[in-house]
Amino acid sequence: MFTPETSATSLSRAIHLRQVSCQEVMQATLARIERLNPQSNAIVSLQDPESLMTQARERDAQLARGESMGWMHGMPQAIKDLAHVQGLRTTLGSPLMKDFVASEDGLMARRMKAAGAIVIGKTNTPEFGLGSHTFNEVFGPTRNAWNPAKSAGGSSGGAAVALAQRLLPVADGSDFMGSLRNPAGWNHVFGMRPSHGRVPMSPAQDVFMAQLGTEGPMGRHVRDMAMLLSVQAGANPGNPLSLSDDPAQFAGALDSNPQGQRIGWLGDLQGYLPMEGGILDICQTALNSFGAMGCTVDEARLGMAPEQIWQAWLVWRQALMGPRIAPFLVNPANRAHIKPEALWEHDHSLNLTGAQLMAASASRTRFYLSMLALFEQFDVLAIPVSQVWPFDVGLRWPSSVAGRPMDTYHRWMEVVIYATLAGLPSISVPAGFGANGLPMGLALIGQPQGDLALLKLAHAYEMANQDMLSQRPPGI
Repeated sequence: MFTPETSATSLSRAIHLRQVSCQEVMQATLARIERLNPQSNAIVSLQDPESLMTQARERDAQLARGESMGWMHGMPQAIKDLAHVQGLRTTLGSPLMKDFVASEDGLMARRMKAAGAIVIGKTNTPEFGLGSHTFNEVFGPTRNAWNPAKSAGGSSGGAAVALAQRLLPVADGSDFMGSLRNPAGWNHVFGMRPSHGRVPMSPAQDVFMAQLGTEGPMGRHVRDMAMLLSVQAGANPGNPLSLSDDPAQFAGALDSNPQGQRIGWLGDLQGYLPMEGGILDICQTALNSFGAMGCTVDEARLGMAPEQIWQAWLVWRQALMGPRIAPFLVNPANRAHIKPEALWEHDHSLNLTGAQLMAASASRTRFYLSMLALFEQFDVLAIPVSQVWPFDVGLRWPSSVAGRPMDTYHRWMEVVIYATLAGLPSISVPAGFGANGLPMGLALIGQPQGDLALLKLAHAYEMANQDMLSQRPPGI
């Protein structure tokens, strides 16, 4: 029987066994979206219900003929509004793009459609995906699933809330600066940033240097997330740095014995990162769970000064983001319609020199090598997924954290840059709830290309924390 609580893996099995029809799933999904989405604003550009029901009937007819497209056969799916889906708007959350309709699918959407997914619409994102807070002038803000007065995080905020409210069985997203991890942590679901090259992005402006952003999966269950990764991953000839490993590995068993795994706790980097009260405590509770599973948990220290890492990050971020904004500024009149944070990235990028970028690349190399040295002591690293609790939805970004002023619009998310800059896989697991009733996540960081091992550890954590993970948002 299909209910909103049905996992994506169980839903796929029930559809293929014809225990539930694709039409029933679509009908129930649309009814739930109609009831809950007006407040949360997680799903945008919702497609015509009659057309969606027609597609669901076609999927049922395929199964009646003994034909299955794959794991996502008949599964309703909304794609993050930074990725192209043929015939749907790709607004990027920008008023300059509000009427742009994609003429072809992006690679991720194409793979998900090929696996049988029915695209029902998009999930909301900040303008140009910038800032870990989902609001824009096209669709407005997405509200936290646990408290609609609070931010959903971002930039995959729409996806995380859609999962938490059971509007979607599984969700895609993308991550440059924590965008698959922060909203997962703030909405009590799982989010995974895969290894560098694991999920190739196409079309892409650049396929050589622009390696800090990646698409990836989110789910209410680790198994669902792994199954979606098996659909998204795989080499693509147009992405020369994409990994050639067989993505079917992620569709296999995740059961494992975590006993003896060594977890290095980075915490607040010995006081370098300001943290709001209660975050370290709730993450420590999650770490205690790993200890109970037989893992060892010890303090870990980065092998490079965090301020040096941040300065290298700023150069890389501006160098990669500036050219993405530049085409919109060919017409100077467009500047008035672009948010200040995007203009900040663009304007700073104009002053970068080749020597500065090479110096930042050398710093990045030293940081990566220091992380390899750290993995000689530990199998996995752990760090809070955010330095702040979900804040008021009307706030653009926190100007201070624990009394310390933030000197950029994104410094309050400095905690997420380490996995990104080193190209390492990272999974946000729900850590629990603060005294304020809001969720927080713990980010696990795996070894280079250690996506499967990290999924197995996250799965073991899920199995050991069923009571905490079974909590549901209000009204669900």
